[in-house]
Amino acid sequence: MAILKRLGRISCLALLIISCSERPNQKENLKLWYTEPAKATVVDNPNGWKDDPEWLKALPLGNGSLGAMVFGDVNKERIQLNEESMWSGSPDDNDNPEAYPAQAKIRELLFEGKYKEATKLTQETQICKGKGSGHGNGATVPFGCFQTLGDLWIDFENQSDYDNYHRELDLEEAIVRVSYTQEGVHYRREVFISHPDQVMVVKLTADKPGAISFKSTLTRPERFQTKLEGNQLIMYGALNDGKGGEGLEYMTRLTALNKNGTVNYNDDSIVVEKADEVVLLLTASTNYVLEYPTYKGRDYKKLTADNLEIGKAKTYEVLLNAHKKDYQSYFGRVSLNLSQVPDTIPTNLRIQKIKASSSSDLRLVEQLFQFGRYLMISSSRPGTLPANLQGIWANKIQTPWNGDYHTDVNVQMNYWMAEATNLGEMHLPLFDLMASIQEPGAKTAKVHYNAGGWVVHPITNVWGYTAPGESASWGMHVGGGAWLTTHIMEHYYFTLDTDFLKQTYPILKASTQFYMDWLIPDPKTGELVSGPSVSPENTFIAPDGSKSQICMGPAHDQQVIWQLFKNFIEASQALEIDNTFLAEVKEAQGLLAKPKIGSDGRLMEWNEAFEEVEPGHRHISHLFALHPGYQIDMETTPELAQAAKKSLDFRIKNGGGHTGWSAAWLINQYARLGEAENAYHSLQTVLTKSTSPNLFGQHPPFQMDANFGATAGIAEMLLQSQSGAIRLLPALPGEWGTGSVKGLCARGGFVVDMAWTDAKLTEVKIHSKLGGSCEISYKGKTVSFETEPGQDYFPSI
Repeated sequence: MAILKRLGRISCLALLIISCSERPNQKENLKLWYTEPAKATVVDNPNGWKDDPEWLKALPLGNGSLGAMVFGDVNKERIQLNEESMWSGSPDDNDNPEAYPAQAKIRELLFEGKYKEATKLTQETQICKGKGSGHGNGATVPFGCFQTLGDLWIDFENQSDYDNYHRELDLEEAIVRVSYTQEGVHYRREVFISHPDQVMVVKLTADKPGAISFKSTLTRPERFQTKLEGNQLIMYGALNDGKGGEGLEYMTRLTALNKNGTVNYNDDSIVVEKADEVVLLLTASTNYVLEYPTYKGRDYKKLTADNLEIGKAKTYEVLLNAHKKDYQSYFGRVSLNLSQVPDTIPTNLRIQKIKASSSSDLRLVEQLFQFGRYLMISSSRPGTLPANLQGIWANKIQTPWNGDYHTDVNVQMNYWMAEATNLGEMHLPLFDLMASIQEPGAKTAKVHYNAGGWVVHPITNVWGYTAPGESASWGMHVGGGAWLTTHIMEHYYFTLDTDFLKQTYPILKASTQFYMDWLIPDPKTGELVSGPSVSPENTFIAPDGSKSQICMGPAHDQQVIWQLFKNFIEASQALEIDNTFLAEVKEAQGLLAKPKIGSDGRLMEWNEAFEEVEPGHRHISHLFALHPGYQIDMETTPELAQAAKKSLDFRIKNGGGHTGWSAAWLINQYARLGEAENAYHSLQTVLTKSTSPNLFGQHPPFQMDANFGATAGIAEMLLQSQSGAIRLLPALPGEWGTGSVKGLCARGGFVVDMAWTDAKLTEVKIHSKLGGSCEISYKGKTVSFETEPGQDYFPSI
């Protein structure tokens, strides 16, 4: 089942996507800028788990399929390249036939309180067959790894001093610019990656004729060759398939278009001498297609050649204007204004200052918010692969955690912001990935659990991996499928697009089928529970004194399954489907073990009151019901909400929220509780402890989810709609006393503009895309009104 058909790298959008009726004005000069380059000649550390400080100063570009990191060095420019499908490894059978026969015994032991014995048997049987993810180092095993495409080098062969240096990433135009003066000549570079034309464009100019000379090469740390083909320098090769052979094939093409001067092509370089202006065009692709089980079939050689010829036939201005028009049609939908202070401080110094003093920097908050939206547009376009752990940017052969898709929070966090920040189209690749794992996930469900439907565990990749991990302590997370499917209904709740829902309903139903087969009654209570399973990736001390992760009925599983069942019921109702299976799901939802409050007032993480081994654990999976789920709400379930708050406070008191993505999740959690200052504190934690000079988030090492999660959190602080009513400014911190936001989206097909002064709402506009009832809430006051499609409303509240 394919939701979107891929045509080369240009997508045919088959779904109805409704955007805002108008584009708000953007604040000028929304730029990340620097007065010094990232050093291109500093060699990357080959250790995939070590960040490279200079790479974290480079500036990212992307169009969903092609990514780049621009260093902006003066004498030798490095543009590090990525292609979305640049994965080692290959399809593999990881389903373990020993898993299902052992499950009844494991459950029996867990219900009897014999956790040590249950854990031992689980570790022996409830794991994948083969090497799994290679313990997060899967570059040379079948699981594989997202890898760098290589580097474009532009060597100016000049070691002279320079001044007047400026480097910037223009978030409003998705362009990197570099300028400097050297030997009396003022040089400029502009770099962008066009989605309409599927080409990276590098323009080099100078204010004196004949001043541009350089040698350009393409390299990669391994598995590459270069050759000359006409007026093109080509880099090509094949990656490790993890089985002793060659796997995915790739190709990069580079050409130079010059004004005056000369251009000579060699087998390993392009040499330009004394030109007035040069435009470099680069295309790249692989033979990968998202179609289980073959994954190969794209004519990548023809695709890259055709895209390069199309780019060559157009002027720079035509390429630039098409790129800007396309990009700004998405980015320009939302504006956020918190600061009236002119931007006079380089971005890296802003970050240094806030890290040193923990002071407030409203401009940096604006930039972080819009940077997350920029990264989403740049790494996830309709018809591409979804953004992975590093978005689309990685400079290693072995990236951390394989740069894969972690389904126990990380890939979901990537997309929390998509709908609310008016980028619903960018959400679509996640649904394509879900569709692609239906068949392998069904096989895993049958082999491991003798169940129908489909399942995925905490990791997946581009090769259809759905088995548990190689260690049950983290790899026996069975809630991944339920969590992923919540995004189907999120997209529907925001768009009310029944065509989309009809296409994705089979995915939702099949996931529901799996959990209906998986759940069993607790012999003590009769409630339906999930297990054996884990609460990602936490450990408890069992009554028998053993340290364990394996249990029955962890709160996280119960909550994501409750949310799945709720979503399935509402999807069925929206599509007017009423049958026996729906009735069974309704009954099962009522029998699920519910959230519990412990004797200390905290929301319980496990089905029993176990002591945590790490009280400050980075995961807060047992609070899924608060965010991103809907089961706990500060108005409708105040006791559970208070228990969730105590759990959050306890985690932080004991050192929790210490990774970038974890702190970002805390922003969202506290925002749902209306805890504005705590949400703001968590945002400050992201900025002060988990933000690189180029604003990339940190686990550490680098992970993209902190960026996406922080943007989602800022949106949650300003607008919420999960409860039915649209809550205006539900968690506005004191530091944001005066400001405005335009273009945020609410469930039900509404777009909201707001302004406030001295922490009081002064203006609100509701645009109704679809019509229907609208209810808004602000500081305890609620207003309801009917709307017509395409109309604006200015309620007084």
